[in-house]
Amino acid sequence: MNPLLDKLHPYPFEKLRRLFDGVTPDANFRPISLGIGEPKHPTPEFIREALADNLSGLAVYPATAGSEALRGTIAAWLERRYGLPPLDPATQVLPVNGSREALFAFAQAVIDPAADALVVCPNPFYQIYEGAAFLAGAEPYFVNSDPARNFGCDYDSVPAEVWKRVQLLYLCSPGNPTGAVLSLTDWENLFALSERHDFIIAADECYSEIYHGDEPPLGALQAAHILGLATVEKPYARLVVFSSLSKRSNVPGLRSGFVAGDADVLKKFLLYRTYHGGAMSPPVQAASIAAWNDESHVAENRAQYRAKFDAITPLLQQVLDVALPDAGFYLWADVSRTGLSDTEFARRLYAEYNVTVLPGSYLAREAHGSNPGRNRIRMALVAETAEGLEAAQRIVRFCKNLTENNAS
Repeated sequence: MNPLLDKLHPYPFEKLRRLFDGVTPDANFRPISLGIGEPKHPTPEFIREALADNLSGLAVYPATAGSEALRGTIAAWLERRYGLPPLDPATQVLPVNGSREALFAFAQAVIDPAADALVVCPNPFYQIYEGAAFLAGAEPYFVNSDPARNFGCDYDSVPAEVWKRVQLLYLCSPGNPTGAVLSLTDWENLFALSERHDFIIAADECYSEIYHGDEPPLGALQAAHILGLATVEKPYARLVVFSSLSKRSNVPGLRSGFVAGDADVLKKFLLYRTYHGGAMSPPVQAASIAAWNDESHVAENRAQYRAKFDAITPLLQQVLDVALPDAGFYLWADVSRTGLSDTEFARRLYAEYNVTVLPGSYLAREAHGSNPGRNRIRMALVAETAEGLEAAQRIVRFCKNLTENNAS
């Protein structure tokens, strides 16, 4: 067996299962889970129809690079969404089977394990980044998020000797679990570091279409264009973005996303995927084209999330330190005022009110003297509004009971 497999940590949901071992939740409450970031809004009918209408495509082997129609559709969406100059669909866009598998596979393609490589990851983080680093023969280096910086990471704090070994930097904007969006200044600093130390930036943007303000989140390619870095000679050098239809269009089971950016990097990644077997099914490609070409369902989806957050966030603010995020569908709450740790909070809430939340410490690692997820919980507001409100009301009751019991 590959000895690098032994470096992998249990996935957060496996840790959660162990945390709940031996707990029988109160049967007076039906179960409500805020633990997993799986979209629950209905899949739009026109996407289902596009999938069903193209089942004849199952009779052919698909190309790893995807169809010209799909690549062109994705390029056009990127140009509309981010105000980009024309992209070359043949060299700057690659369809993938969801951003998760691509984020993992990317490290296997770009890391030179003989070079004592490091992969920089935000902390807390999406655990695929860490696993991808380990199995590519590299080591993750975590940069802690800071609540005082809107949960941004202070990359200036990374020592020069660390940057010399970095081959890849993963980041997520809007962030999971914090919802924080990188600013243009953040991107400018990261691009300068990438150029100085010659590492690739892998920008995970799968939450980009769920936002709570008037302005959509700034994207990595957009930032490069604004800063004049999308040059004709070397457009989007050392920059690759990952996106997905799962959250945008409520199709997590479709497994459809894309990678876009540096053509030289994507050429090598396509070579890797040709051997890896990363081709997308033709019916899925047809459904993806339909989804990327429509924005009305995305606006409706976003409106549902906004209504949910507007109703639920003020309730939870009565008992927890939590704020409306920049974007995404998570609330990242500090439970310190309850007197419980994040794991104690999650276990007791599950036992007493049958509501599942994810301990923040499970989404982070101890780094530089602290675990930035400690005493926080992640709540995924993915269910319908009524169920989310009921969960929030139970959490309020739970916290108020804690306060009353402590006072007595």
